[in-house]
Amino acid sequence: MSKLITVFSAPKPFTNPHINIIQRNAIQSWLHLGDEVDVLLIGDEAGLAEVAQEYGVVQLKQVERNEQGTPLVNSIFKLAREASRTPLLAYVNADILLLSNFVQTAHRILAQCDRFLAISQRWDLEVKTLLDFSQGWERRLTETLKQRGRIHPPAGSDIFLFPRSEFTRIPDFAIGRAGWDNWMIYHACQQGIPVIDATPSWTVIHQDHDYSHLPGGKPHYDLEESERNLNLAGGMRSMYYILDSHWQLKDGRLRRPPLTLLRLLRKLELWLMPPEEQRRGWRWWIARRFRRARRFRMRES
Repeated sequence: MSKLITVFSAPKPFTNPHINIIQRNAIQSWLHLGDEVDVLLIGDEAGLAEVAQEYGVVQLKQVERNEQGTPLVNSIFKLAREASRTPLLAYVNADILLLSNFVQTAHRILAQCDRFLAISQRWDLEVKTLLDFSQGWERRLTETLKQRGRIHPPAGSDIFLFPRSEFTRIPDFAIGRAGWDNWMIYHACQQGIPVIDATPSWTVIHQDHDYSHLPGGKPHYDLEESERNLNLAGGMRSMYYILDSHWQLKDGRLRRPPLTLLRLLRKLELWLMPPEEQRRGWRWWIARRFRRARRFRMRES
């Protein structure tokens, strides 16, 4: 069977016990996706070489970094493209669990679309122990998700699936900091690449964690590197997210996403955003998204 997707990621150091657990869980879930998927781990963070060797995964060490030592997104994508041969690439955050419907969804998208960027909302789940990947693991995890999982608001993206010919030029964004994921969606829209919300078709599970692994224990959007990412992206106007998608994959077919109140408000926001608001700082934008996320959760509950 020929390979279809290369899943690649740039894990954090494995020194934090909880980060170690959830990253090991994530990597093992990718390795259980089947024979159509390759996995690449990028970087030389503490513990990564040992984990890559233990699981038999290719490690690409020579990633470029910024002055703070943070890996750069463009280097990560370049290394993955050069080391892979599959028609599709998928960047996945190293705390994300994937199920077999990820591969099924990729096939369905590819059958209907040559150029695309597939993204989705995630499910948040508290995971404190190593998962059991013996037979029936997907069923057990799905049951746990039904009991304790929480759908995340449609802001921020943890997974990007796209043909290998796309995203060959990316600014020097710092990975693991805010803003670069928003730019990915914005760039696709500007280039006429269909952005597909695959939330109804695949299961993307984010394992909860704190920010103790970041400088000063601050959230990623409160760091200077996030401010730089925002500037590289071109400012607030470039901060797109899932509500800006063109299509939604549901029941195996690409459809126009329903015009919900949230989508309508988002369209109005972009249309009405005056130049002075486009230039406002990162913290203003995050505070605004936080208020919207809180209202979203209230409507969902």
